[in-house]
Amino acid sequence: MKYKALLQRSDEGFAVSVPGLPGCWSQGSTEQEALENIADAIQEYLAVVDEELKDGDVREVDVAV
Repeated sequence: MKYKALLQRSDEGFAVSVPGLPGCWSQGSTEQEALENIADAIQEYLAVVDEELKDGDVREVDVAV
C-alpha cells in the first residue's frame, strides 16, 4: 500500500508526515532515514486503527482516483 508523505527540512534534518493519516509523523537526520521512520510509523498507526476497529461493523470502499 502506498501513502503520500510530506517531507520538510527541519533544524534536525527532515520532518515527515502523512496527510491521509492525521497525527502520523516522524523525522530523521537524512531524507532516507525520515522515509524509513515514517514507514514504521505508518505500520504502527494502522495497527492501532485495526485494533480500535476490530469489534465494529467495518466495510471497505473502493475509490477511483
